[in-house]
Amino acid sequence: MKKTRIILTIIALLLICIVIFLAYFVFQKYLLKESFENDILSFANKNPSTIFTVDSITLFSSADAAYKTNTANNFTIQNLYQYTDIALFMKHTSDEDTLENTLKKVWIENIQFSNMPKLGEPNLYFKSIYNFSQSDIAEENLITDFFEFTVSSSDEADLNTPTLYNNLANPLTFSYVNSNIKSDYTITDVASPITYDGSLLHKCNINLEDIRCTLSFDICITNNLDQDFKTTVSIDIPLSSEDNTIFDGNVTIKQDTNYTFYRYN
Repeated sequence: MKKTRIILTIIALLLICIVIFLAYFVFQKYLLKESFENDILSFANKNPSTIFTVDSITLFSSADAAYKTNTANNFTIQNLYQYTDIALFMKHTSDEDTLENTLKKVWIENIQFSNMPKLGEPNLYFKSIYNFSQSDIAEENLITDFFEFTVSSSDEADLNTPTLYNNLANPLTFSYVNSNIKSDYTITDVASPITYDGSLLHKCNINLEDIRCTLSFDICITNNLDQDFKTTVSIDIPLSSEDNTIFDGNVTIKQDTNYTFYRYN
């Protein structure tokens, strides 16, 4: 009998432990459900409608070399690089400017290069709208991980600097640059003219698959109500279009997009 009582006691303790464990599991699941529902409700309350979007992106891809020497029989380059100038056009969804849909602060962060190119070293630079599609790269405009624009309402704002009109009248402009694809490379085929554009990649026997890359980053906005918004933009660096490839000199693409900013604060 004593042995039976011990066994029954052990079974009862095991059943109590199982009940406690199941009760704890159910309670934790309930708390997670409540937390998730509260997060969804908070997000919905902050985002009853769309305020800001990126509705189009213009991309211009070409190539150049930082240094060239030319003789009668050959042509030597240093730092062959491929670049893509990027213009992102933002807009707000109202017919008039308000404190809610005008800019107070704008910056980008969380810059990522995925599907990394097999050749070269990719980086992102600020690019003045006045220099768009030009191959000159200003090293002082290199962006590492965080880059803030100046927001202005002045008609005389200096757009050679990273400046945005507070009513989104001008685009965000950057240049993706994949540098040092080849250096100290001599082109012996000089029978045909050499031009300083995307055709250099063909002259240097570059396989386009070796320089493909995807760029992404977060665009962050604070409006004049001190509300914070964010969206993530992802761009496949264009090396060809329906009509041509970068080997033909350059590629220009306009993409209609619908990147919607969500309010997180």
